[in-house]
Amino acid sequence: MAKDTHISKAIAIAFVVLTISAIAGLITMIILYKAQISAMNPTPPPTVPSTTTVLPPTMRLPRSVIPESYEVFLRFPFYTKILEVVNVTSPNQTTNFSGNTTIHFQCVQRTSTIYIHSMELEVSEAKVFNRNTDGEIQVSSMSSHEDHSEFLVIELNEALESGGNYSLSLVFVGELYHNFDGAYISSYTEGVPSHEGDKSADRFLIITNNEPIYARNVFPCFDEPEMKAVFNVTIIHRRQTTALANAPVDKIQLIDDWKYTRFHSTPKMSTYLFAFAVSEFEATASSYEPVVIKTYARPEAVAAGHTKYAAEITGKILSFYENLFEIKYMQQKLDQIALPDLSPAAMENWGLITYQEGALLYEEGASSSLQKESIATIIAHELAHQWFGNLVTMKWWNQLFLKEGFATYISCFAVDHVEPSFNMKDSFFASELQAAFEVDSLTSSHPLVPPEEDIQRTYDIISLYDIITYSKGAIVLRMLEDVLEAPAFIQGIRMYLRDLSYANGDQNDLWHYMQKGADANNRQVDVAKFMDSWTKQIGYPVITINTTSGEISQKHFLFNDSSQSSLVWDVPIRVMSKTFLSPKPVFLKTSQPEIWDELISSSGDWLLANVNCTGYYRVNYNPENWEALLTQLETNRSLIPLMNRMQLIDDAFNLARAKIVNVTLALNVTRFLYNETDFHPWDSAMRNFQYIYLMFDRTEVYGPMQTYLRSQVRNLYMFFSNSTDHSQVPVDHMQQQSQTLAVQVACNSGLPDCVAMAKRMFGLWMKDNTNIIHPNLRHWIYCEAVASGGKEEWDFAWSQYQSTNDTSEKYHLRHALSCTKKIWLLNRYLGYTLDPEKIQQVDAAEIVSSISKSVAGQVLAWNFIRAHWDYLSHGGPAVLIHAVTSRFSTQFELQELERFAADYHLGSAERVVQQAIEQTRVNIQWVSEHKDVLLQWFERETAS
Repeated sequence: MAKDTHISKAIAIAFVVLTISAIAGLITMIILYKAQISAMNPTPPPTVPSTTTVLPPTMRLPRSVIPESYEVFLRFPFYTKILEVVNVTSPNQTTNFSGNTTIHFQCVQRTSTIYIHSMELEVSEAKVFNRNTDGEIQVSSMSSHEDHSEFLVIELNEALESGGNYSLSLVFVGELYHNFDGAYISSYTEGVPSHEGDKSADRFLIITNNEPIYARNVFPCFDEPEMKAVFNVTIIHRRQTTALANAPVDKIQLIDDWKYTRFHSTPKMSTYLFAFAVSEFEATASSYEPVVIKTYARPEAVAAGHTKYAAEITGKILSFYENLFEIKYMQQKLDQIALPDLSPAAMENWGLITYQEGALLYEEGASSSLQKESIATIIAHELAHQWFGNLVTMKWWNQLFLKEGFATYISCFAVDHVEPSFNMKDSFFASELQAAFEVDSLTSSHPLVPPEEDIQRTYDIISLYDIITYSKGAIVLRMLEDVLEAPAFIQGIRMYLRDLSYANGDQNDLWHYMQKGADANNRQVDVAKFMDSWTKQIGYPVITINTTSGEISQKHFLFNDSSQSSLVWDVPIRVMSKTFLSPKPVFLKTSQPEIWDELISSSGDWLLANVNCTGYYRVNYNPENWEALLTQLETNRSLIPLMNRMQLIDDAFNLARAKIVNVTLALNVTRFLYNETDFHPWDSAMRNFQYIYLMFDRTEVYGPMQTYLRSQVRNLYMFFSNSTDHSQVPVDHMQQQSQTLAVQVACNSGLPDCVAMAKRMFGLWMKDNTNIIHPNLRHWIYCEAVASGGKEEWDFAWSQYQSTNDTSEKYHLRHALSCTKKIWLLNRYLGYTLDPEKIQQVDAAEIVSSISKSVAGQVLAWNFIRAHWDYLSHGGPAVLIHAVTSRFSTQFELQELERFAADYHLGSAERVVQQAIEQTRVNIQWVSEHKDVLLQWFERETAS
């Protein structure tokens, strides 16, 4: 039986109501439910004895039997709202469900043992039938191994014969929790409660989240991506609710208080894509023949038009992918549903895509342009999965980048198609590249495709859902397209998807089809050899170029250079100067220095490598070339491509962190920002200044650094202040991004004009309850107003948070509440995260991460995480650990972190904690070596 889990008092009441009101129709329900079980014995079976079955040598399922199809019946005796007040003696009720499944399978290797996954389910009966003879095969024993392999092991009295067709029928019960895995309960409030404690507006729904290995929590199944099958599903649920699943509805029967919803057969798919929802949600329909597209959400959100934007762009993105891949979308319908509670942001279930509300709902006049961009990107990402992941699936989880890297990369093209003003190919890859670089500069990173034998445990699998898989995966695919060029790349994709439809593949299959695309387009590249160096090895190289001698070399880039590494990559090098651009990349394939004549520059000229940042590597130059590049940036920056202006900043700062160049070089690169108005260079600079802030905001470096940033950002801030007075925003999307960043940097650095503007606008909102702050600027204006204010401003923001159901506004206010400088208010806010009535559990980790960004908040958050790790780790432990430890730079903090690693059950956070330990060691040494140099530089730059 599954372990007990606490849920809210409202859910407990609903459960008691359920047990009272269900009695009248229970006899009819039992008869009908048993009829669905068909050949299963309607009387309770005797207890099947457990055995000491020897498990297979790995955590993987044996390949002796292969599933073909499932018949799944699930019954949920659960109400979606409170019907009446019921006295409850215990607030810790749980909610159960029951079901049965019949699995049709083929035996491919003679065996008398069936291994199947089952977790947190009580399986009461198992029967096996020979479909060739219609005879039953007796079960001798059944044993569960939840603490080890999560296998249900079924021993038979006689062997299954190779080539035979069989069926396995199982009866089981399980429990619904509120933990975001498997089938779980989500809750929301419809409208505004009439008084504190009023539960009449509370609503509940049942939803699934089965990736990567949680379908086994819903029904016993062969829960591995290669074990694809067809699913035939019937859901028995309360009459007033609607059930959705992967496939369209086939038939609905209404009997008393119950609704039987039978769905059509799904395509052949992996278990992690199995999904359903039971709710009272409503939908916005959109037309895209012949696919029926519906976007579901809370009735209040649908009525307010918050699903309209998603409904408008979904069909356009589907059409784009169909034309790009030359394969039609494979189902008759596509449902999307916005959920109050979901971790992660979205899940690509075939035909029923689930989203966090903030990832799908857009409110005109309340949501920012950045949120609109995010919604479009996430929808495009999930729709890309309908091909990459759903139609063609990785063979095992170590190949996860085949779906996540591809969906991340391809989604940018789809967004550029439906929203060309977003300029996503530049914007997205700028952030993806720098995010991947940061993590991949540590020895505790991992290869994009780790060895299969290293990814066996549940924690191993979950830990792969990280920046390396998503961001590095996208970047190396972008690099491959640059090398092959688009026609060959797209041709390879089309063949890969066509030939492996409804099947599984690995990276070798992908390289095979990419090679065919390359050969057909006369591209002289050994694809497998080139890509294996980027997918099978940890990290990335730094390329060093001397423009005086023409020497070029590569070396593994690491923040901790004491780590010895002999790794070598096939590196595509493309260079440019004022008068020259390489027509195609040239490969550097050796660790030994080489002399390339084309890299020699005459005195005073500059040379730039990795043009437009299409390669996954950093570049360092001889001092003369760095000086020439800096001079060009300060005199006429437009001659250097925008993406390279961004990357020169990022490379210089990170080369300094690795002690390859002097930190003063990195700081000198930022001087040109005084006249820069484009978003990407500023964004890159602030990402990197953030590291210096975190290392030195507890020292005397902080003051001069703030003064320098105020002077640098003043021009950018005043440009938008003069043109819009911050009551309006520019028309151009990227200029809107620049304006938002200008407000962020100006207010954070204490520019008086910005601080006064934020206090004035927020004060007007408090005074007359009319919010004139543009949605683009609310995030940072709210933050500055709360930071500069006291209890009155904080309480006002909290009251606004409680009274709104708008997802975007809640996000801005959650962040603002963490900006206060009052320690007691931060402690109060941390306490609120433990109360689901105040803060949903899915948002708790985000809030603690935000609080940790300030000096005072970081100490509070670190203590809080350790005190409440079990609760907080459900909502994204990797982000939480990264945020709260990013300032660690003392021996005491290192010791505390090492003690945390030793004393706590970290689960999937194990790798990120090890990365934090490694980064803290690097920080300690870097701070001790660079504090005086930084202080002198900032004081000299701001002396006048």
